[in-house]
Amino acid sequence: MTRVSRDFGNTMQKDAVPAVSADVVFASSRFPNYKIGANNQVVDGKDDPKVLSMKEVVARETAQLLEQQKRLSVRDLANKFEKGLAAAAKLSEEAKLREAASLEKHVLLKKLRDALESLRGRVAGRNKDDVEEAIAMVEALAVQLTQREGELIQEKAEVKKLADFLKKASEDAKKLVDEERAFARAEIESARAAVQRVEESLQEHEQMSRASGKQDFEELMKEVQEARRIKMLHQPSKVMDMEHELRALRIQLAEKSKCSLLLRKELAMSKRIEEKLSDSYELDGSEALGSYLRIKPCSNNGPELSKCSIQWYRVPSEGGKRELISGATKSVYAPEPFDVGRILQAEITYNGQQITLTTTGAVDPAPGLGSYVEALVRKHDVEFHVVVTQMNGVDHPSESIHVLHVGKMRIKLCKGKMTIAKEYYSTSMQLCGVRGGGNAAAQALFWQAKKGVSFVLAFESERERNATIMLARRLAFDCNIMLAGPEDRSPLGS
Repeated sequence: MTRVSRDFGNTMQKDAVPAVSADVVFASSRFPNYKIGANNQVVDGKDDPKVLSMKEVVARETAQLLEQQKRLSVRDLANKFEKGLAAAAKLSEEAKLREAASLEKHVLLKKLRDALESLRGRVAGRNKDDVEEAIAMVEALAVQLTQREGELIQEKAEVKKLADFLKKASEDAKKLVDEERAFARAEIESARAAVQRVEESLQEHEQMSRASGKQDFEELMKEVQEARRIKMLHQPSKVMDMEHELRALRIQLAEKSKCSLLLRKELAMSKRIEEKLSDSYELDGSEALGSYLRIKPCSNNGPELSKCSIQWYRVPSEGGKRELISGATKSVYAPEPFDVGRILQAEITYNGQQITLTTTGAVDPAPGLGSYVEALVRKHDVEFHVVVTQMNGVDHPSESIHVLHVGKMRIKLCKGKMTIAKEYYSTSMQLCGVRGGGNAAAQALFWQAKKGVSFVLAFESERERNATIMLARRLAFDCNIMLAGPEDRSPLGS
């Protein structure tokens, strides 16, 4: 038994199953997981019942294309056919790949069966039964593979038939698109030709109408003139009446010409007087804050300024309605901070004649005044030494020094330890430059503390006077009070 057993081992080693040829291409890296199903049929374990076969996919897509054919446009239908043709080509490629895989499976099964047949003659007992069972399974696989090849051949024929149908349909759709496009172009060209013919006929008709209308009008005018001439020849009395009317109209025209000549002479005389007045005065002084402007006569031919009425105005530099400066009716005017950036005008009236003198440009600001006021704003209370020249419209003869306190909430005027006036910022308070006042106008301001209480204060310099006006208006504006002169109630920025 030991010898038989050794011989059997040597025989198994010598007569081993021959290796598979190296040129065989396997579909996967491992042996398929086959199972014995009903009626002894071999079933692939990887088959998923949910996965549709190629035949079902092609049938479903064909049904969808046929269903959408009626509602798609010609261009869309052509695109769909082209996509279907590409899908059919892809399916054909897949069928070729499956055919190649099937051929490889046949080769593999044949080699496997040959190996099992050679092995069956060398084994006995239970191993021989296993080999026979494996041979039966391989034969069942070969039968199933042959059936699948038949199905693949049938599917390939159907795919080819579908591809031919889609190709023909795509060509028909392209042909239909080209025909429709050519028909549309022909229709457009015919429509354009029809429109052009209509336009030409309209232009021709319009030209003929104009020519005929003009000719008819000229003929009608000739007929009317001829009729008037014949009528006047047969009615001499009307001709005489027309001659009398024409003579009366000529007389009236001569009278109107005389009146027009007199009016022209009066207008020329008025212009000469106005030119004479305008050449008689001019504005003298620096056009800047801190100075004053004076109306100065240029010759002795003009009337005296005391006999004329004067009114000063301010005009925005960018143009607009001019603004009257209340109380500025003297020949001298000192600009205040509100006039900076504006043009000043002086209107002189004499015997109904008016002339206007205007500054050459806008009033310039005082250098360094803005930064000086910004420094004063940061203080709680600012003091200025002043002299009271008028109180409630009455001249004040005393020239004693007073102190004007400009605070965050109120303005106070003191003389030593005695308070003359103290008022909080309110809408009844007014603060502006003095109107008139000669050379000292640039250093004086008018302050109305409340109704019935007013002062004219003279400062030590023009800088302090202008700084007081700007500071008081700035602090009042912080208290929501618009502090300005009697002619303007708008706030003044620093």
